[in-house]
Amino acid sequence: MQPIRLKNQKMRSRGNKLFFGTNVALTFITVLPLFLIVGTIILKGVGQINWSFFTEPSPTAVDAMMAKMQADRVVGERVVLPGGIANGIVGTLLMVVIASLIAIPLGVLGGIYLSEAHGNKMASAVRFITDLMQGTPSIVLGIIVYIWVVVPLGNYSALAGAVSLAIMMLPLIVRSTEETLLRLPKSMKESALALGTSYRDTVLKVLLPSASGGLLTGILLAVSRIIGETAPLMMTALGSTHISWDLMTPSSAVPLLIWEFYNDPNLIDMIWSSSLFLLVLVLTLNIIAKRIAAKRAI
Repeated sequence: MQPIRLKNQKMRSRGNKLFFGTNVALTFITVLPLFLIVGTIILKGVGQINWSFFTEPSPTAVDAMMAKMQADRVVGERVVLPGGIANGIVGTLLMVVIASLIAIPLGVLGGIYLSEAHGNKMASAVRFITDLMQGTPSIVLGIIVYIWVVVPLGNYSALAGAVSLAIMMLPLIVRSTEETLLRLPKSMKESALALGTSYRDTVLKVLLPSASGGLLTGILLAVSRIIGETAPLMMTALGSTHISWDLMTPSSAVPLLIWEFYNDPNLIDMIWSSSLFLLVLVLTLNIIAKRIAAKRAI
């Protein structure tokens, strides 16, 4: 019996080592492309990062061409294109803020309704539509907003872009709010109502503050999703070469600038720096969301 037991232990040990080694290899294969992508963006993008990158609008093709010709005259000189992405940063900030002002109140109210009317047929229909919106391609939402907003207004605008982003945020906030509220103990609500607190105050002063961490996490994840969208903004905001805070005129955004840089051979170098900025911004929002979720879990 003893030799058989030892043999089984050895086979089990070999199986565990093989399983562990396979997991390590598959993890490495999965993570390696991500590190290669991030490393390439950092190496190629950091050279264009300077103060003017954040304060000046995007350069024209002529300005980029002149900068490259001047750099070619000096052997070994690195090409730093003039201008920056300030128009994209301002446009992104403007549209994301307006989209958040539209989507957050509606999304939180929708999530409250779904959590309170959990078995209701109307709630089931709203939940189905919300899930359907989550899977709708962003370009389709852009076309819908083009018909709803751009055509009636008669021009592309930051407002139309904000509406398209708000529609994309809405289902994420609704579902995250619902799931967060459903995880709260039922006794919390029952205790507040038993003490004579009105239903409105129970929701606003007991349930929502208790779920604030989950709500904020869902909102940040929704913002990090829309901040890199290009397709709906092409149909609604169009883009702009100058810095504009006007909601009723065409506006640029960082993803739109990346697309414009890609289509111009003289501005290719600006793709990497713009992508690096966008990558750091999205990564920061995700890290903040993870920290908030971790603190609420403790």
